[in-house]
Amino acid sequence: SSTSRHVNYRDSLLSWLLKDALGGNSQTIMIAAISPSAMQYDETLRTLRYADRAKKIQNHPIVNESNTSSVIRELREEVLSLHQQMATLLTCPAEDLQSLIP
Repeated sequence: SSTSRHVNYRDSLLSWLLKDALGGNSQTIMIAAISPSAMQYDETLRTLRYADRAKKIQNHPIVNESNTSSVIRELREEVLSLHQQMATLLTCPAEDLQSLIP
């Protein structure tokens, strides 16, 4: 018998309310509060079943980066690289600079 790994948010109102926290780009900790009382057996069992289903949710996080942010990051990396190249050139003796010019 194969077990299904898909957890459907429509199974529970609580899951649907927490869908961004349970299935988004976040790390979520869930605490299942249960009671040792025999009177609360059904509620405790439902809580444990829900916690077990929620534990099976698998996230596939992605980096939330806009095109503008990506371009800015790449330009900053290029500026840093150019600063490092300039610092290298400033510390080179004059005779070595001729060999660096194409």
